[in-house]
Amino acid sequence: MIWFPIIREVISRQIKAGTQLIIALDRTQWKEYNVLMVSAIYQKRAFPIFWTLLDKQGASNLAEQQQVVRPVIRLLKKYKLVIIGDREFHNIELAQWLHRQHLSFVLRQKGNTTFREKKQPFQALSSIPLKPGIHLFYPLINLTQNKGFSRFNLVASWKRKYKGKPEDEPWYLLTNLPDLKSANKIYAQRYGIEAMFKDCKTGGYNLEGSQASPDKLIVLMILIALAMTAAWLQGKRTKLQGQEKYVCRPQETGRTRRRHSNFWIGLYGENWLIGFDSCQEWVESMLSFVRNKKSFYQKGLRAIKLIGQPL
Repeated sequence: MIWFPIIREVISRQIKAGTQLIIALDRTQWKEYNVLMVSAIYQKRAFPIFWTLLDKQGASNLAEQQQVVRPVIRLLKKYKLVIIGDREFHNIELAQWLHRQHLSFVLRQKGNTTFREKKQPFQALSSIPLKPGIHLFYPLINLTQNKGFSRFNLVASWKRKYKGKPEDEPWYLLTNLPDLKSANKIYAQRYGIEAMFKDCKTGGYNLEGSQASPDKLIVLMILIALAMTAAWLQGKRTKLQGQEKYVCRPQETGRTRRRHSNFWIGLYGENWLIGFDSCQEWVESMLSFVRNKKSFYQKGLRAIKLIGQPL
């Protein structure tokens, strides 16, 4: 796959080999297409690595999940991978398989799933007494009455707020990580994949508006992955250079969070360069009437030079 050496090089430049790398399993529906995707999460952003179109509607099964994870394991074998997934990926078979691959995992469970502590009867996860602000850790529980499965740890956690909003329900997380804090922190980064899907859809590249056939859609997704990753890298560099104020509004009165991500700064930077090319002569002719603005113009030219450098 042509995308593999590119994304491997991008990740190697951003993340040191031997360190932890979070890998998210997710599935999304793009019109009639059912897409199963594996992404790497870095700095609260998901980067697509491998994906496939399912020839059916609805949830994926274990074989399909293994099919998309295996190439990623081989590609990123130099990293300590932690696989995370939402409630679609709750099955104990997936957890057992990941554990046998010597991978860490955090998989969200459904509330009606039953578990058992050692020498205790099975009970539903939803029966655990939780309320916002309560976090519990159950070591080495059984998640199935079938024999042959390892015991794993369980986190039952209900955050008070997420992104300033109350959480509607608790998290039940099956994991082979050793503590509650690590599992909660890692699973919280799964929301980076939602931002990526939004950028692919109506929030960015409008993939949902494509009329492509399945084969052409795969090619289109590779192009979008390239464009998305390049925009993120461009935006990150623009921020490090301190030039983002030229291409977007970095903050507003009353806002406590940054307005734009690296991805959008990268896109706006490209638009800014295109816009400058179309009106440069007009701007320079106007400077003869407002010479006191020339120093600001020179600073802008420097920003254009920096932002326009190749990655």
